[in-house]
Amino acid sequence: MRMPGGAVTTTGAGAAGGLSFTGTDLAINAPVLTPGADVTIVEVDVERMRFLDIALQEARTLYSTEANITSLLPRIDLIIGAVLIPGAAAPKLITREMLKQMAPGSVLVDIAIDQGGCAETSRPTTHDNPTYFEEDILHYCVANMPGAYSRTATQALSNVTTRWIMLLADKTLQDACRA
Repeated sequence: MRMPGGAVTTTGAGAAGGLSFTGTDLAINAPVLTPGADVTIVEVDVERMRFLDIALQEARTLYSTEANITSLLPRIDLIIGAVLIPGAAAPKLITREMLKQMAPGSVLVDIAIDQGGCAETSRPTTHDNPTYFEEDILHYCVANMPGAYSRTATQALSNVTTRWIMLLADKTLQDACRA
């Protein structure tokens, strides 16, 4: 049964994937998803999944396997690819054959496009021409997505780095590294 807010899945539960379902975009203090959305977060980090199970009781987590992702695709309206392996290319979690199981007109947002994308059908697009259809699925694969929102991206970066800058300003480098 579809929920009024639609069925949404994200692959990856890091800053982009996990925070996309907290109900509020912390940088702009605006709702992210329609209340009542059927939300599934697919992840490999069991500790992160436990945290999200407590923090996001309206969402469910599922361990990331090809079988689990495949089982979700026929019933979701939106999939957000938010997989990041620092220093490596994003794994291709969604094959062309898997994508064919989604309903025509469904949407794939590949946030991992800067690392090569997590879907076999993903290719980088631009802010001027951000979408294309592949296998009847609307793809949004804009490289450097934060570039469209430079002020918000700068505020988010500042929020994360200010603590460390203050620590370095107040201590020697060695003491700051130990803190």
